[in-house]
Amino acid sequence: MREFLPPGWGVQGERGIAFVIAGPSGAGKSSVIAELLRRDPRLSFSVSATTRPKRPDEVHGRDYFFVSREEFLRLREEGKLLEWTEYQGHLYGTPREEVERKLSAGRDLVLNVEVRGALAIARAGIPHPVVLIFLVPPSWEELVRRIQARGTESPEALKERLRIARAEIKEIPKFHYLVVNADLGEAVEEILCIVRAERRRLVRWSG
Repeated sequence: MREFLPPGWGVQGERGIAFVIAGPSGAGKSSVIAELLRRDPRLSFSVSATTRPKRPDEVHGRDYFFVSREEFLRLREEGKLLEWTEYQGHLYGTPREEVERKLSAGRDLVLNVEVRGALAIARAGIPHPVVLIFLVPPSWEELVRRIQARGTESPEALKERLRIARAEIKEIPKFHYLVVNADLGEAVEEILCIVRAERRRLVRWSG
């Protein structure tokens, strides 16, 4: 492929790409990402760090990097997290070193983070392409239905989730792509099309 391009040019897929998938609660991010990873072996999942206790079926390094609160705060203060957040008293974050190591090895990564976290990763200055994908349900009514169907939300918690979702949706213009998850298979295929297109994007290397 290089023989067809002038010096200093290449395609984005010659180095690892970070595909950051975010969206409001109820968008179906986890289901979409699981199917993406199953269908495209070139994609790897970015493992987050958390202070949450490990559940019996979870494996350190596969599901999360389970760390103490003190260790998490140290990573944050040393700038070793691309983004972080606190949820229900536990801290969650994306380790910079792990992401950059995999991208430098030519692996394409899928990251599942909150909307603010996605924007933080885009601003973090990692030396690799970052593609922001915003996932939404087909309607606001469907978003509410999906959250209610879980049966785990109190009225107060549901109200708070919807408040956060409204704020997150306002950030859509800051993303590169918008994908509507009305049907899991169709949403996954749309994102796979984005992945294929980004791998073929022409870029001029800065160095």
